[in-house]
Amino acid sequence: MASILQKLFHPLLSGPPEPPRNKVTVVGVGQVGACAVTILLRDLADELALVDVMEDKLKGEMMDLQHGSLFLKTPKIVADKDYSVTANSRVVVVTAGVRQQEGESRLNLVQRNVNIFKHIVPQIVRYSPECVIIVVSNPVDVLTYVTWKLSGLPKRRVIGSGTNLDSARFRFLVADKLGLHASSFNGWILGEHGDTSVPVWSGTNVAGVSLQTLNPDIGTDRDHENWRETHKMVVDSFSAYEVIRLKGYTNWAIGLSVGDLIESLMKNMSRIHPVSTMVQGMYGIGEEVYLSLPCVLNGRGVASVINMTLTEDEVSRLQDSARTLWDIQKDLQNV
Repeated sequence: MASILQKLFHPLLSGPPEPPRNKVTVVGVGQVGACAVTILLRDLADELALVDVMEDKLKGEMMDLQHGSLFLKTPKIVADKDYSVTANSRVVVVTAGVRQQEGESRLNLVQRNVNIFKHIVPQIVRYSPECVIIVVSNPVDVLTYVTWKLSGLPKRRVIGSGTNLDSARFRFLVADKLGLHASSFNGWILGEHGDTSVPVWSGTNVAGVSLQTLNPDIGTDRDHENWRETHKMVVDSFSAYEVIRLKGYTNWAIGLSVGDLIESLMKNMSRIHPVSTMVQGMYGIGEEVYLSLPCVLNGRGVASVINMTLTEDEVSRLQDSARTLWDIQKDLQNV
């Protein structure tokens, strides 16, 4: 007796399904997995794959998202701990990794994550050799370097989320102080995603009006308006540390930030984002490190890096940022 499927579809017009053209994978379904929701809500993929070692949570997340399929335009959501589920992804987002323990050094934290990435990265490349990898796991700059080394991919196709979120926080804080929407203030945080990040006060502007021209001391110790406090808030009290203290984790802002990067890649938009990229040879940096600079992102990954005109102090701080990361990287093992 014929089944409903056999009766429903005309045999002459049926055939195998088309393979995905815009597949995105998220490795790690912890709190940063909020980027998966952003991908779905912004219609950035025709297939979303999730991977994690925690099978029950992974299956639960998949089912929860699948149950909302009626309200989404992503026809296929899949999940498995086996990386074969990630095959033919255009973009792979890595959020997996271990958290820093109390009293643990950054080097030890990185080394533990290196050991995890040694399992993750080769699997990604095996099943999606043409993909662009976005690393979100912290410390993001060092782990992006590690991913590049382990993957064997061109540097343009290995990107760290870097200071994309730091810059968003910075723009919100300054714009809020000016009484503007964040999109109406232009400003950049470059360098390390961390304590040595570099606010580019020389490039801050509103509608082309330079804030440094209006206040030559902006961002310095001499600034009577104390704009420097906004960068301190990005790194300290307004940053992830404070959010984690208050609610236990960060998820929404980083999810939105990563979704914005994925959109530029998937839609070949050639938009500029401050993301972590290989900077050796730029601004007098001799070390082989990943740092955030303004990068043009398109379907191929990092198409180019904008050569910003920085002050001597900003260049010096960027070099200090590079040295801070190199001091950690140089002692890593098995990379």
